[in-house]
Amino acid sequence: MHVLLVKTSSLGDVVHNLPMVTDMAAMRPGIVIDWLVEPAFADIPAMHPAIHSVIPADIRRWLRAPWDRETWRGVKELRARLTKTRYDLILDTQGLVKSALVARLAQGPLYGPDRRSAREPLAATLYARGLAMSWDRHAVWRNRMLGAGALGYPLPATMPDYGLTMTPAGHTGEPVCVAFHATSRASKLWPPGHWVTLGKALCQRGLRILLPSGNAREQAAATEIAAAIGGRVEALPRTGIRELAGLIAGARMTVGVDTGLLHLAAALGRPTVGIFRDSDPRQTGVLARDAVDLGGLQSCPTVDEVLTALGRLGLGDAA
Repeated sequence: MHVLLVKTSSLGDVVHNLPMVTDMAAMRPGIVIDWLVEPAFADIPAMHPAIHSVIPADIRRWLRAPWDRETWRGVKELRARLTKTRYDLILDTQGLVKSALVARLAQGPLYGPDRRSAREPLAATLYARGLAMSWDRHAVWRNRMLGAGALGYPLPATMPDYGLTMTPAGHTGEPVCVAFHATSRASKLWPPGHWVTLGKALCQRGLRILLPSGNAREQAAATEIAAAIGGRVEALPRTGIRELAGLIAGARMTVGVDTGLLHLAAALGRPTVGIFRDSDPRQTGVLARDAVDLGGLQSCPTVDEVLTALGRLGLGDAA
């Protein structure tokens, strides 16, 4: 059976799609799975051993310049690649009009969330079959429901298995905490003073702290936080996902605001504490065995709460 998955973005959403891939591989031995994704996130599915082929689609850039010659060339090349294969099933777990339209470039029956389940109900009109999922469940479970419904196997009751394989890299032997201080929405940020207080407490416990950034503004903020903390703290330069995944895989623990990298850390099996200020962790929190979510909508977890949660995950053994 040859299946095409369409989950294009963003980083956290792509990570949340991984346990469904693990389910499919376990429940349908011999299945061949391709994944269509934005180029910026292509390294994530490529790290899952059950993915046969990663197909990049630069949809965001195409939508910014719909009449550009490069856009039409890109769409034409994607269509040519997709039509080389006749898929037994195409599954759009994004549930958006744009993802459904791109999925229709491929050859095969197209499934996706039904009208009540899709993020954009109009997308459901483009599917050959709509599948129900519950908005009361976490995004990981909603994706797993779609996979089970599309392939006709019972929904596994096990904890999600993200299936990622990554060799730890870049550490000197001392215990490391990767701290994800940055995120795309200002309302999700934790106050810089809280990061400084937390960083000093972690350094006193023998941890080296790494502060990743995705752009110049975030790196400037990381540099200020690192300078205020002092000690063994490093504001990392902008790093590709695969390289950063190696650093995360070797970390003793991770902590961060609601950002895709936080979910990647949990998917890599690192003890993780999520700090939520303007999103509901019941819907899109960190879902893994060694993970703790703090806060929620219109909240601000304290430094002591974060330290207590890290303690539950083994902070006291860090040194």
